Amino acid sequence: MELPKKILLLGSGELGKEFVISSKRLGCYVIACDNYPDAPAQQVADEREVFDMLDATALKNVVAKHNPDLIVPEIESIRTEVLLDFESEGIQVVPSAKAVNYTMNRDRIRDLVAEELLIRTAKYGYAESEKECLEVARSIAYPLVMKPVMSSSGKGQSLVKSEENLKGAWDYARSGMRGDRERVILEEYINFEYEITLLTIRQKAGPTLFCSPIVHRQERGDYQESWQPAEMNEARLKESQDIAEKVTTQLGGAGLFGVEFFITKDEVIFSELSPRPHDTGMVTLVSQNLSEFDLHIRSILGLPIPEIVINKPSASHVVLAEKEGRSPTYIGVEAALSIPGVDVRIFGKKTSRLNRRMAVCLATADTVNQAREKVAKAAKLIRLTYE
Repeated sequence: MELPKKILLLGSGELGKEFVISSKRLGCYVIACDNYPDAPAQQVADEREVFDMLDATALKNVVAKHNPDLIVPEIESIRTEVLLDFESEGIQVVPSAKAVNYTMNRDRIRDLVAEELLIRTAKYGYAESEKECLEVARSIAYPLVMKPVMSSSGKGQSLVKSEENLKGAWDYARSGMRGDRERVILEEYINFEYEITLLTIRQKAGPTLFCSPIVHRQERGDYQESWQPAEMNEARLKESQDIAEKVTTQLGGAGLFGVEFFITKDEVIFSELSPRPHDTGMVTLVSQNLSEFDLHIRSILGLPIPEIVINKPSASHVVLAEKEGRSPTYIGVEAALSIPGVDVRIFGKKTSRLNRRMAVCLATADTVNQAREKVAKAAKLIRLTYE
């Protein structure tokens, strides 16, 4: 295989930034795209483009301008139907145009998993108005979870405990929608023991691979901390792997998928799927011999992945903005890095808003609990100030 390859990255957040770094290590040339300038991945890429990726004409023009070998989507707000045309013209879409088109919309992937593949999910329904929300909610029963069919990082997601909360949840979901689809999914609340992300790697030539499961904790529908490895029953792990392989095989292509599951006392329940590195998987930057970003670029280039090895028990913990502001500076980083085994990754976002992820603390230790304690302490030490 010839290297380097030219990659058009659609979306330039913190996950895209780490992907660019892994791609550059293998000699690739990366054009990072986003709808605002100086996004994290653009700071380390070879070139940048700023445009609305929901604009089909603008997207086609950028592809024609750069003629990339690969198109790698990193966000949801993309005119995904256009990717099918690019793939037919011989440009590799990662993992595949079908995978991106299905998984960028929660309704499409949920229908595929539940209705076509007959895999257990939470009971669910869709709504496009407050009135429809009421009808669907009555068929599911409270409490339930409402979220936009197109969003990320928990935006617009809320727990609805009763009918009185429904209007507020609908309004909040509308405020967090990405793209141009005013539609939500309502699903039953699962009383799970824990949630996992099973990073699943489809190779161009070779078997589907799995990372050790990553357990994560969420608030407001957004990940706050994750840790690896998980203490997981072997039968539950095998069931999770079988489901992940079944779904990703149906979607096709090559690349890394983040497959989320609820693990209850008695069941493994499919939750969601991302056709790209997952935010909870940032822990792999320190936990594994190959991070999720290294695995993603290797798989899409068709390079070998001889083994995936856990280095040490590890954990991650996000650093959130406490208010809106511009040009943030960070205090407390020195104190955080003085904790043995702790690393800090500042994303480089130029503006903040309440609860926006701005950095992540990572740690290794002899046990998962020790690693979690370290990153929680480190994250509390870091604060943002503004000009």
